[in-house]
Amino acid sequence: MTLWEHIHYIGPALTLLVGAGAVFSIDLIAGRRAPVWGLTLLVIVVAFGWTTAQALDGTAGQALSGSVVVDRFSIFVTFILLVSVLAVTMAARDWLTRLDGNAEFLAMLLVATGSMALLVQANDLITLFIALETTSIAQFIMAGMARTSRSAEAGLKYLLTGAVAAAVLLYGFAFLFGISGSTELPAIADFVRSSPEGQRLPLLLAFVFIAAGFGYKMALAPFHAWAPDVYEGAPAALASFISVASKAAGFAIALRVFYTGLGGGDTFVAQDWAMVFGGFAAISMLFGNIGALAQTSARRLLGYSSIAQAGNIAIGIAAVAAGSTMGPSGVLFFLGTYAATNLGAFIAVTAVQERLGTDEIADYAGLMKRSPLTAGVLTLCLLSLTGIPPTAGFIAKVYVFNAAVQADQLWLLGLVALAVLNTAISAFYYLRWVRTMWLDEPKDAVSFRPAGPTQAVLLAAMLGVLFFGMAPTWLITAAQRAAASLL
Repeated sequence: MTLWEHIHYIGPALTLLVGAGAVFSIDLIAGRRAPVWGLTLLVIVVAFGWTTAQALDGTAGQALSGSVVVDRFSIFVTFILLVSVLAVTMAARDWLTRLDGNAEFLAMLLVATGSMALLVQANDLITLFIALETTSIAQFIMAGMARTSRSAEAGLKYLLTGAVAAAVLLYGFAFLFGISGSTELPAIADFVRSSPEGQRLPLLLAFVFIAAGFGYKMALAPFHAWAPDVYEGAPAALASFISVASKAAGFAIALRVFYTGLGGGDTFVAQDWAMVFGGFAAISMLFGNIGALAQTSARRLLGYSSIAQAGNIAIGIAAVAAGSTMGPSGVLFFLGTYAATNLGAFIAVTAVQERLGTDEIADYAGLMKRSPLTAGVLTLCLLSLTGIPPTAGFIAKVYVFNAAVQADQLWLLGLVALAVLNTAISAFYYLRWVRTMWLDEPKDAVSFRPAGPTQAVLLAAMLGVLFFGMAPTWLITAAQRAAASLL
């Protein structure tokens, strides 16, 4: 393989990382006059174009001595990451103009995204860990950049809990390497398929530690405690990014490790790790929805909502014990629809907080009269998070729940029943918020509109939620093809 082919395979990630260096450099040279926001958008667009080129020319295969792999799966998730960072960057324009250190924030955002793009391509435990920690460090830095007491607290909590999660994950990787004698996922998969039953216990210990480390990135209970605090205290732009991009990258790499590295659903340990994720899913749905019931802060409520939604997505991972691609494709489809839904909700909340100076749900009273676009998009996204048709969230839940039902295992049927019950619980706090916006009288009659770029992102999110809800075939097909490339 030539040098250019290696570069082409990691092109989107390389573009984002080099772009981060360019943003840093131009800020050092030109200072506050530097067009760092425009340069960041340009870098993202170039990375998007490169990923599109990979998709169109069917780029597939290994690079860098097998440490990374490009396939439809990595390309699909990279598109989600790039759409997320583009939306966040556009919506954060006004806030960035007031931030002392906007270039540093944008550069760290590109570093985090580039590392995630490399993470979803990782085909080796060492590459995976380095990419994961690079994106984590960038997010730790961004969490404290608002320079408020809440932001500092969020950054510190994120750092300390993230360090523990990294240690646990690395311990699991050490177990897996010690058992299999390799850090390459295909070699580990071959070992697992040929291993005797006596290897069940050490393999179980390894993937419990690994699942715990990934569970932190995905905000799965019981590794979820950081999420509400970080979502509430970190800069709104970062909270929006973490809620979608970090979760997408976490679930994607968990799929690659457990579905590819541990042999999919046709090994003697498949049922074990499927039940582990089933347990995480059940606990996450219960903790997330029950915790959200008592919240009065919009961002904190969305933090608990994110935990509950992670539980819904984890049902798809648990369903892979059946050995089909329906579980993984369900996860990917859910991540695609969740990106549009949660970005719309978080950016709408950010727009309201920018105008009102608060994120208390009580202050959303009469929002429909004051800012119809913001209230309309937020309402649609909350309905999608609930799972009400014709939104994308409804199709996503039906797809994931059906994947579990098709596995035809009693415990998975029980998990789906629990998920349906939790959907009813979530409807209470989502629809209560909608009622506040539509029916309560506003405390202030002055109307307002978000900035132009924010309005564009809100409209795009609204169209995405409706389009994938009423015409989901294209995204479902793309998710199925991406999942099929894992094995």
